[in-house]
Amino acid sequence: MITALDHLTLGGSASVYETLLGRRAADGRLRTGNVGLVFTGNAPGLHSMTFATGDVGKAATLLERRAVTTTRDGDALALSSHGVAIGLAAKGSDAPSPFTDDEAGCVSALDHVVVRTPNPERAIAFHAGRLGLDLRLDRSNAQWGARLLFFRCGDLVVEIAHDLTQGVSDAPDQLWGLSWRVPDVAKANARLKAAGLDVTEPRDGRRPGSQVFSVKNRTEGVPTLVIGGIRRW
Repeated sequence: MITALDHLTLGGSASVYETLLGRRAADGRLRTGNVGLVFTGNAPGLHSMTFATGDVGKAATLLERRAVTTTRDGDALALSSHGVAIGLAAKGSDAPSPFTDDEAGCVSALDHVVVRTPNPERAIAFHAGRLGLDLRLDRSNAQWGARLLFFRCGDLVVEIAHDLTQGVSDAPDQLWGLSWRVPDVAKANARLKAAGLDVTEPRDGRRPGSQVFSVKNRTEGVPTLVIGGIRRW
């Protein structure tokens, strides 16, 4: 049913993300190699995520059979979830936005989108059982203080994180952060520093061979990580 993450909707300005991604926006939109960004100009932060499907009508029928309430929104569907605004639409045909700088130091693709949940079993039931996403990892780590669920979606991951110190509740999920993939971490770090962004120094990531750094400002309120040295499926 779901073939990819088509786009994310954010508040704020596309021009801020032109600098962050190293790609040129058009009509308030940006696209990397695997996901689009749509900017509303409203309050900063991540507002929604829209998945792609090959047939919206068939998807609506299947979701109804799986007890997911949907509402038609033009040619798309709005899904009833647990706090995160989720849509389903036919895959867009926009080409990736052109680079504004050396491609090696610019964002090639989204690596993962992070959702925070107070109820990991509920999240598994919805994302795997209802939406049919492929659960690839379910791991608790006391050192991190988190239980992490990785759902494969095309060539990126929907990461659902649960804070182990907070216990389990029926509170809503929260669409929270983004991790962007770059060919060369050092070049990306230098490019963003030169543009005046507050970034940490590159450090070893959790995945073997990876390096990451955090972006502390000019992300329109979205916790942001940049990652390199990895390949996705």
